[in-house]
Amino acid sequence: MKIAIARGDGIGPEIMEAVLKIFAANKVPLEYEFVDMGKWVFDKGFSNGMTPEAKITIENLGILFKGPMETPKGKGVKSVNVTARKTWNTYANKRVFQTLHGVDTVFSKGGIPIDITIVRENIEDTYGGIEHMLTHDVALSRRFITRPGSLQVIKYAFEMAKKKNAKRITCGHKANIMKITDGLFLECFYEVAEEYPELKADDVIIDDLCMKLVTRPDTFDVIVLTNLQGDIVSDLCAGLIGGLGFAPSANIGDHICIFEAVHGTAPDIAGKNIANPTALLLSGITMLRHLGYMQNAAVIENALLFTLESGVHTGDFGDKKIPSVNTSQFTETIISNFGKAPVQGAKPVLPNMPATPTSFKLEKNPVIVTEEMEQEKIVGVDLFIESVEQPEMVAHMCQRHAGEKFKLINISNRGTQVWPTGSIYTNLVNQYNARFESLDGSPLHQQDVISLYVSLSGDFKICSLELLNTWGDKRAYSLAQGQ
Repeated sequence: MKIAIARGDGIGPEIMEAVLKIFAANKVPLEYEFVDMGKWVFDKGFSNGMTPEAKITIENLGILFKGPMETPKGKGVKSVNVTARKTWNTYANKRVFQTLHGVDTVFSKGGIPIDITIVRENIEDTYGGIEHMLTHDVALSRRFITRPGSLQVIKYAFEMAKKKNAKRITCGHKANIMKITDGLFLECFYEVAEEYPELKADDVIIDDLCMKLVTRPDTFDVIVLTNLQGDIVSDLCAGLIGGLGFAPSANIGDHICIFEAVHGTAPDIAGKNIANPTALLLSGITMLRHLGYMQNAAVIENALLFTLESGVHTGDFGDKKIPSVNTSQFTETIISNFGKAPVQGAKPVLPNMPATPTSFKLEKNPVIVTEEMEQEKIVGVDLFIESVEQPEMVAHMCQRHAGEKFKLINISNRGTQVWPTGSIYTNLVNQYNARFESLDGSPLHQQDVISLYVSLSGDFKICSLELLNTWGDKRAYSLAQGQ
């Protein structure tokens, strides 16, 4: 089987060389095709951080193993790491955090074992990167949570939890505040949970989850989260086991998968042969298991665990009383420990079951959509307008444009209602949301909304608008704070 390799930036080439040397010593039956990705590709003028040839190769092979990559700062370009995950729809980011004996933490010293798997939605949320300045003072970021995208990652999380014999799967969320977006994700979680009655499924509000993770991490098993929250919580979990240097990452899609170390490029130590390759090696071991090379994965992981348990360490961790080794020495020590198993946490050596490479070529973009169960109706519109007038004056001007189909319901500023009721102590910025609803409750048409927009634009700059929809009796928009 052939896979694509991107060496990465900074310490990337060094730690990738170390991992591939370990693979070669273990006779891992893989061939490699090296592709051009990273900062130096940005610098050559490729705005997405990869050459067209690299994109074609990865799409043909279906597997990318990559080192850490840097995105140039201050040039307005998107992260190559996020671009890769989103372009190829690797919708589930799986990160496993386990106690590693030889990597001391407050929990390992306290005898509290950690074995947490974070499954992070990888495509949507604020990582859509759709942002606008609506006025010179007001920035807007759009947060997309979709039912099909949520179902994809949540179904993966439940299947993975079932295969690893997990006892508990938890949804981390902030649905108490983001009732529509996180509410949809949580709704999908319990919808999928009904298909897996053997698993204990529960949910925890994200701030409570973070507190519980740093006090009793051993009570958690599998946690599934939205993109941004998953990013933060996965780094928190890395801190529980010793840092990002011990955190593997797998980005799983239906057609393409990416395995990578999620730590930085550490340019300050690049080329010094002192970098720690553990995270990239653990990511590579995850990749081997994904491809069915179970025996190779177990032998290499046991050798790594034995090496750590023996006290061998690079300069970034370990017992300071024991001299550290460089990258090359750490690599050679792991190779010399093939066939050995750690006292604690040894992995069973199973036979290889390599997957058969599948030749595929999509003819068009897949469209993922669920069945619309209720009839959609437009019942109003939110018009985001720029003004420095007081709320009463804004309301007076808006009411003049309501016409025969709309009534002004309320006006809010930064999400807090300021008309028809509010407080003089609410600070205002130069953007209001004027909410108009149907005068008699009858459905509206987009042409009605456009007519209101045109009329209101005579008095205000309209920065943005959102339709107020309902499906059946369910309101599909949030209320203002205080409404």
